[in-house]
Amino acid sequence: MSMELRVSDNDRDRAVQRLQQAFADGRLDSGEMEARLERALTATSRGELQAAVAGLPDDVVRLGSKSGRVLRAGDWRVPRALRIESVYGRVRLDLSRAVIEYPEIDIELQLTYGSAAIVLPLGATADVDEVVTEWGGVTCEVPGRAHPGSLHARVTGKLTYGRLRVRNPRSWLGARR
Repeated sequence: MSMELRVSDNDRDRAVQRLQQAFADGRLDSGEMEARLERALTATSRGELQAAVAGLPDDVVRLGSKSGRVLRAGDWRVPRALRIESVYGRVRLDLSRAVIEYPEIDIELQLTYGSAAIVLPLGATADVDEVVTEWGGVTCEVPGRAHPGSLHARVTGKLTYGRLRVRNPRSWLGARR
């Protein structure tokens, strides 16, 4: 990704969240926090924004499989950013009962052969506009625009031969909860 690409307000907001978390964790003192916040809030390019968060933990969890399933369900901690790579296999992420500490999460999918299903909690939204498929499709059954106070998932990546489906949980009778 080019360092000269312009950043959005959402990009700046994510950087500010990382800085606030680093300050809360004791990784930054108040002077450095103030200087980095100013840098993040005035950044216009990716390079400027990355300079504001340089040296901080990224909280990206990477999951991968060559030929098996990637499954996360139940009571699991969802990181701020999740990157999943799979050559042959299915991906299922059920966030409906997960512990989610962030108002917005990023999920990047890099799947060669295989499909992905993402189940979001009720009220959550998802932006799937940056998912590319060559032979397959993308179905998003939740609202795409973020709502204040609700989880928003930003899903990106490439599914060469496969489908992506993003939906809410179902009840045991098959009807939506």
